[in-house]
Amino acid sequence: MSILLEANNVSKAYGGIQALDGCSIAVEQGTIAGLIGPNGSGKTTLFNVITGYERVDSGEVRFDDAIITNQKPEKVFQLGIGRTFQLARIFPRLTVMENMHVAKQRKGAAGLFSRWSSSHEQRQALELLDFVGITDLKDMPAGNLSYGQKKLLEFAFILIAEPRVILLDEPAGGVNPTLINHLADRIKTLNGQGITFLIVEHDMEFVMSICDKVTVLHRGETIAAGTAEEVQKNSLVLEAYLGD
Repeated sequence: MSILLEANNVSKAYGGIQALDGCSIAVEQGTIAGLIGPNGSGKTTLFNVITGYERVDSGEVRFDDAIITNQKPEKVFQLGIGRTFQLARIFPRLTVMENMHVAKQRKGAAGLFSRWSSSHEQRQALELLDFVGITDLKDMPAGNLSYGQKKLLEFAFILIAEPRVILLDEPAGGVNPTLINHLADRIKTLNGQGITFLIVEHDMEFVMSICDKVTVLHRGETIAAGTAEEVQKNSLVLEAYLGD
């Protein structure tokens, strides 16, 4: 398989804190990749530099063999890289359907002042809400959704842009087991349709059951990469988790 998304020797410091220190990761096209590591290992920082929310101090980020290092988030999004956040980024005062309208218009809240371009776009939004399982909530203010439902809305919010790769930041965090299983099923379905995933997650059972390959960070460095079984047996990984 070809490499679709990669970070090579990426470093990022915040003052005297080295968040990433020569970190590298390679995500193969059409796979579900996992990114794990103890708290503070640099996982979310890596997501941020890949998607343009933080600038790297050194190193390189590539997507589909093109250099995208330090591109703005909007540009990264337009290239076909979607992402979620640990705390779902939605518009709480807008209804679920209005959130989907904003997502389709790509103009932030200003998107509400334009109409749906076509009935097809409206139908697409409803189909995505149905896909994630919250169609019946389409007229509810997004702020009234449960924590898990907000994550599903954010997921649908990303899907309407038809990304080639999706970065999920702790999708199972704080979510009940039933919803976790539902989310895992949706990820597998989308992956079967050709969408590539990179998932940061602390729920090891979730990671090990869904990911083709897992990369492990510790103190900003990549210490292991391989199948779930290989990573579980890696002495450096065990030491990193037990030591922290």
